[in-house]
Amino acid sequence: MRVFCLGVSVSIGLAACSKEPPAPAPAVSTSAPAAAPAPAASTEGAKAGDTFATAKGELRVVPIHHGSLAFEFGGKVIYVDPADADFSGRPKADYLFITDIHQDHQDPQVIALLKKEGTVLVGPPAVGEKTPLTVTLKNGESKDFGLFSVATEPMYNLKRGPTPGKLFHDKGRGNGYVFTFGDKRVYVSGDTECTSEMRALKDIDVAFVCMNLPYTMTPVEAAECVKAFKPKVVFPYHYRDSNVSEFEAPVRAAGSSEVRLRTWY
Repeated sequence: MRVFCLGVSVSIGLAACSKEPPAPAPAVSTSAPAAAPAPAASTEGAKAGDTFATAKGELRVVPIHHGSLAFEFGGKVIYVDPADADFSGRPKADYLFITDIHQDHQDPQVIALLKKEGTVLVGPPAVGEKTPLTVTLKNGESKDFGLFSVATEPMYNLKRGPTPGKLFHDKGRGNGYVFTFGDKRVYVSGDTECTSEMRALKDIDVAFVCMNLPYTMTPVEAAECVKAFKPKVVFPYHYRDSNVSEFEAPVRAAGSSEVRLRTWY
């Protein structure tokens, strides 16, 4: 549930889901069979960010903290879920995308700090109840911003919640996002379990996939999801104290996605 930055020279920082109501972590299942070996996980580029060539120029992606990250593209700075961190001195936002209402995703003080004249603020209706939005997008909607476009994906729990019958993230409330930068498609999961919609994603070049209990899913479950939709490059994020090696090993073994480990904490 947070963002990171790009830039002409940009970096950033964020917080975690620890401020959500505590709940017992349910027991979780399964590991997946291993296949042919894949490229080793990359750890270069930590806070400096990664660059990807697109049909419309270079895309730079930078980890900030927990669920926060940023993109720099076409001279614009795009933050996703900037929250719970010191953003003083960071570049102002041309675009701000918020996935959900929890304060490690929607932080009004950070939003106010990063906004400037002309900043475009995008989120689902629930986010708009507390933060005035420039563009409101529901699950399944899309928007062309000229320089890039975005489509929304559901992000929700299938079974995990603070009490029986109640979920941490209800379907329809928050948005995952699929950005299209030139010819590259970039998926940011937000807070979610391994939903049918995530498994059905197609042609994803870069993915940011969450994993932490009790709020989202285990690293093993996240790996199963990634093996289903096969992004070319995947960054585990929003993982707090999870054992990321339990995600990395089966994804590498499946052979279809490169795992890149970055500094989020």
